[in-house]
Amino acid sequence: MTEQKSNKLTAAEEKRLAVMEKRYRNAARAAFESRTAYYHKVTGGRYTAITVRDQKSRWGSCSSRGTLSFNYRLIFAPPLILDYVVVHELCHLTHMNHSKDFWNMVASVMPEYKECRRWLREHGGELTLEHHMERLGIPLCLENPESKA
Repeated sequence: MTEQKSNKLTAAEEKRLAVMEKRYRNAARAAFESRTAYYHKVTGGRYTAITVRDQKSRWGSCSSRGTLSFNYRLIFAPPLILDYVVVHELCHLTHMNHSKDFWNMVASVMPEYKECRRWLREHGGELTLEHHMERLGIPLCLENPESKA
C-alpha cells in the first residue's frame, strides 16, 4: 500500500489510507486512459492494455506486446508531468529504445519534455499519498497522539 506508513497508525487509520489509495489509483487509471487516448491520436502505434501500478523506481513502461504501465503516484503530479510520461510511453510503441529518433518523436509531441523530466527528477520523491495529504492539510492520524495513551 503506502510506502511511509508509521507503526503509530491505528487499524482505522491504516484502513482509511488504504481506501484513499484505492480512490487515487482509480482516478489515476481514468486519467491514464483518457490521456493515452488523447495522445495516441498523435503518436500512433498499437497498445493492447493499460496497467496501473505502484512501482518504486519507474514512472511508466511499455512492453514489446504493447502493454503500457503507469505509476499511480503520477496522479499527485501536475497534469503536464502525467502527460509527459504518457507521451514517453506511447512513443515507445514506435521506438522501443531511447534513441535520437525516440527523443525527436517525444519532442515533436511535447517540446517541453526536458523540463518535465527535470521536474520528475527533482520532485518525484514527493509523489506519495502521505505527502499529498500533508500538502492538502489532511492529517494522517485521526486522533491526537497524546489522547492514545
